[in-house]
Amino acid sequence: MSVGRFAPSPTGPLHFGSLVAAVASYCDARQRSGQWLLRIEDVDTTRSIKGASEHIIHTLQRYGFVWDGEIVYQSQRSDIYQQVLEQLLKQALAYPCTCSRKEISDSSILQGIEGAIYPGTCRLHPAKKDTAAAWRLKTHDIAISFEDLIQGRQQHNIATDIGDFVIKRADGLFSYQLAVVVDDALQGVTHIVRGADLLNSTTRQIFLQHILGYTTPVYAHIPLVINIQGQKLSKQTLAEPLPDDNIKDTLIAALGFLRQPIPEHLHTYPLKDIWQWAHTHWQLPLIPPANYSQGDQRW
Repeated sequence: MSVGRFAPSPTGPLHFGSLVAAVASYCDARQRSGQWLLRIEDVDTTRSIKGASEHIIHTLQRYGFVWDGEIVYQSQRSDIYQQVLEQLLKQALAYPCTCSRKEISDSSILQGIEGAIYPGTCRLHPAKKDTAAAWRLKTHDIAISFEDLIQGRQQHNIATDIGDFVIKRADGLFSYQLAVVVDDALQGVTHIVRGADLLNSTTRQIFLQHILGYTTPVYAHIPLVINIQGQKLSKQTLAEPLPDDNIKDTLIAALGFLRQPIPEHLHTYPLKDIWQWAHTHWQLPLIPPANYSQGDQRW
């Protein structure tokens, strides 16, 4: 069975960009007659805002989303992530790192897809004593590629484009990369539809999947909604929360952003029937790869 998921972080209320991602993953799962899961990605508790998870859940309910099974909270799954880390340590695939960001920046020679690549200092030499350590995954010279259903073929060399990356931080919190790979595998997720801001994370997640013996899902990265300044909608760019009223028009606007062929009379349908239409007529191939704004409106 096909299994999709929506996995927001509770750093603030949902905005139009969040809705677009939720709609895309929801319609894709239902069009495949599959399950759709809701996971709250609050592994980084330092960024979570009190009450945000509940607000997200209530907003999704108001907009007519119906998920399968219990909601999963990453903040409650640290024991599971620790077991996976210990497995990697037993296989000598991870090591402690006490380097500061400045030390990495000063000593790094290579630049990767997200800046300076870790030069492997603590992999080659003992980590500092009496210093809190992060844990890094060992990488090697291998090309990881995948065919994204929207963005096309993607490929990175894990060693030279990314380097040894952190899977548990020095403050004791597990990284997004580890948590999302473990959760997707344990929840049986087969299709991941999410924003293109996570496109560069995918190859390192596939690398982890290979190491852990997990099946790799099918990926589709939808274009981001950007504001009139060309910035991704987010809390940092002061994106407006989704409205509590005008729900049907906002939902139809999200379908329009995803380039779905909307009939003129769709706004006259009850919300439940709008969803039924959206699931039945969903066409992922119509979504373009490039980021763009929603008309001239500021979302």
